[in-house]
Amino acid sequence: MTAFADAAPTAAAGTRNKSRVVGESRPIAYLVGAICIAIITIMLMPIVLSVLASIKPPSEAQQSPPSYLPSTLSFDNYVKVFEYQAGLLTYVSNSLLVAGITIVLCLALSIPAGYGLARFKIWGKEVWFILLLAPLMIPYQALLTPLYLSFAKVGLANSHLGLAIVHTVLQLPFSIYLMRNSFESIPRELEEAAKVDGSSSFQTLLKIFLPLVLPGIVTVTLFAFIASWNEFLTALIFMNNEDSFTVPILLVSVRAGRLGAVDWGALQAGVVISILPCVLIYLLLQKYYVAGFLNGAVK
Repeated sequence: MTAFADAAPTAAAGTRNKSRVVGESRPIAYLVGAICIAIITIMLMPIVLSVLASIKPPSEAQQSPPSYLPSTLSFDNYVKVFEYQAGLLTYVSNSLLVAGITIVLCLALSIPAGYGLARFKIWGKEVWFILLLAPLMIPYQALLTPLYLSFAKVGLANSHLGLAIVHTVLQLPFSIYLMRNSFESIPRELEEAAKVDGSSSFQTLLKIFLPLVLPGIVTVTLFAFIASWNEFLTALIFMNNEDSFTVPILLVSVRAGRLGAVDWGALQAGVVISILPCVLIYLLLQKYYVAGFLNGAVK
């Protein structure tokens, strides 16, 4: 009885302390939740306004001051974007082609480069790595004119391959950085075990490392796709054939209304259409993207 009597006050005190901690942490949890909701609202508000503006009648979309809610639903803006010049499908196909080539080139170059920098003993490896990252410090806009002149001499100007090569050059330093850190996060014991089994460096990369760095590969793919899909200035300079234009050029062209005014309805419809592929791909690959970004960018 004495032991139970002594334990009872202790248990009661522990229960009070636990309830006090829970009670004190609850307002903090509410505050954090409110902050998260506020941030999400601020981030989603421009997208919501774009969607609402895209389904307004064209005359209502031009009103000043604007009305935030459409009085009637109208899809005339989407019809205009779909039928504009060569057609939306042509521009989307061009953007997908350029983005696809960019992804392939980025992966084909960044995976071997990251593997070599992470796993092989190379003289001055860190110096070479810094040199590979150096282009990130140079404004790429300053390089577009000499690149265009060089590409024009070899017949790559006004071609999707040439545009994809430029996008690859712009994205490659960051891709190598991610892949190198992804390979370095893998324990060396796995590589040593593969060597004991007689695997070559290429077989080790293909059978051991690639499945383990899949999140990093997905991250590079997402960054390459989004960067290529949204890039405007290079596409504007390199492409001069209407049938070869990409989606960002379409957005600039379709915004022109009567007498130089901006066609806000058509522009917002184009914006909504242009963000759908990025959102869809991100949602499908979100799990791999988060894991790859943490492994590849945080060491």
